Amino acid sequence: MLCTSWSFAQNNNNEQEIIDLSKQKWQWMADKNRDQLDELFHEKAMFVHMGGSWDKERELDIIESGGIWYKKADIHEVSVKIINHTAILLNRITLVAEVGGNEVSNPFEVTEVYIKQDGIWKLGSLSFTKLMNPGGHE
Repeated sequence: MLCTSWSFAQNNNNEQEIIDLSKQKWQWMADKNRDQLDELFHEKAMFVHMGGSWDKERELDIIESGGIWYKKADIHEVSVKIINHTAILLNRITLVAEVGGNEVSNPFEVTEVYIKQDGIWKLGSLSFTKLMNPGGHE
């Protein structure tokens, strides 16, 4: 029984750690902080956007150059599921971004997959799904 309690507490700590890390990631993206994002993103990370999908280096280049400037992510809902050393975080957000010099605001469900490697969480995948309405419910 003690082992089960510890396991439950450990999962709750991991969930909060992932939520905090995700919030920090949005700030680093807004700040175009390539160095912090480079540490966070796994070497084999993949990114899925409305305009296509690409790898870590291209994502970092796009952020640094301002090709996509993630100005502000208003987080409306967040949930995390931990499976062994993998965390899946879902964010329902309204994202204000500048894309190609134009400011846009879109409602998204964002899926973030984190892998715990050598005791450190790394982002393995970030995927944006545009919602049909701001409330996010059909």
